[in-house]
Amino acid sequence: MLDGMGFTDDQPSHAQEALKQATELEASGDHESAAALQALASTPQSEWLTSGTPEEVRQQVHRVTERAKNTSLPPVLVAYHLPFRDCSQFSSGGSSSVAEYKLWIDGIAEGVQDRDAVVILEPDSLGLIPWYTTANGDLDSCRPPGANRATAAEERFEMLRYAVDTLKALPRTRVYLDGTHSSWLAVGDAAERLVKAGVQQADGFALNVSNYELTESQLKYGTWVSKCIYYGTTTYPGNFTGCGSQYYPATAGDISTWERTDAWYAEHVDDASNSPSRPGALAHFVIDTSRNGRGAWTPEQSYPDPQEWCNPPGRGLGRTPTADTGNELADAFLWIKIPGESDGECHRGLGAGATDPAWGIGHPPAGAWFPEQALDLIRNANPAFPD
Repeated sequence: MLDGMGFTDDQPSHAQEALKQATELEASGDHESAAALQALASTPQSEWLTSGTPEEVRQQVHRVTERAKNTSLPPVLVAYHLPFRDCSQFSSGGSSSVAEYKLWIDGIAEGVQDRDAVVILEPDSLGLIPWYTTANGDLDSCRPPGANRATAAEERFEMLRYAVDTLKALPRTRVYLDGTHSSWLAVGDAAERLVKAGVQQADGFALNVSNYELTESQLKYGTWVSKCIYYGTTTYPGNFTGCGSQYYPATAGDISTWERTDAWYAEHVDDASNSPSRPGALAHFVIDTSRNGRGAWTPEQSYPDPQEWCNPPGRGLGRTPTADTGNELADAFLWIKIPGESDGECHRGLGAGATDPAWGIGHPPAGAWFPEQALDLIRNANPAFPD
C-alpha cells in the first residue's frame, strides 16, 4: 500500500505524471505497479530545457538547481533548443537563429551561476547536422527545409562551441556533447564531429541519449570514440576516418568481433610512442541507461518503416543512475531520457495517425507521458526495478 502519496507543483512534470498514474493504479488495487511507479518518480532523472525565452529558461534552471541544493546529486539538465533540432522531425522546434540560441544559452548560464549542474548538450545535434558533408565527402541525409545549405552545418558547430565555452566558464558545471551511439555514427565520424563542436573544451560526450543500446556496447564504443579523438588530434592529426570502429575491423552486429577493433586501438593508440598515458588525455563520457535494459528492438514482423527507435515494445529500464561505472572513462550512468515519456506518434511507416501495430494502440506526441510504456519499461527492467 502507498500511504500519503501525492505530488506538488515544484516536482518535475514526469514525476507528477508517474505519481498520478500510480494513484490511479492504487485505487484500482494494483498496488505492485503503483509502488513501482512511485519508485520511478523518485529515481534521479534529467530536466529537459526545450523552449522559452532566455528569462524563462533562466527561471526554470534556477528552480531546478536551487531544488537540487538539498540533495546529494547534481541536477542533470538537457539543453534541447537548437534551430532545426531533430532535423525538423518528431521533436522539431528550437530557436529561430544563431543569435537567439546564444541568448538562450546565456539564460541557462545565468540560471546555474555557481551551483552544481551537469548539462547534456543537444541530443542528436551531431548525428543530425543540417546540410553536413561528412569526412568521406558524402552529404548527410538531414536536409530540412528552411536551413541554409551554405551555412547551416557550420552554424551548428558555432552554436555548440558557444554553449560549451559559456557553460564551462561556470565554476561547478560539467558539460557533455552529443556522441550518438554504437548503432549510429562510425567511431571516426563521431570523433571528428565532437572535435569540431569543442569536445576538448567540454567534459566529454554523452552516449545513447533517448535510445536503447546496451550499456556494454556503449562502454566499448565510448572508449573507441575517446581514443579516436586522441588519435585524430595528436597521433595522426586530421585522420579520424582512419580510426577503427564498430564497422571495421569489427562487424557492428556481432559484438564477439569487437575485439578486432580493441586490437586496432592497442596497436595505434595504447602502444604508440605518444600514447595517452597522462591523466586527462582521453575524453570521458556518460551513458543514458534509462531504457536500455533489454537492448535495441528487433521487430518480429516487417513494417514499411520499422522506426526501431520510436517507442519500441518490450524494452526495459536499465541501470539506475550511478557514478560507479567500473570504467575509468565512463563518468556516470544517467537517466537522461525520461522513462515513460513518448518518443513520438510512431506508426511504423503506415501513415500519420495510424495505430502502431507493434503495440495495438496509438502513441502520445513526443515528450508526452505514455502510461503503457512506463509500465512496460518497469516490467522488463534489467536489473529488476525496484530492486
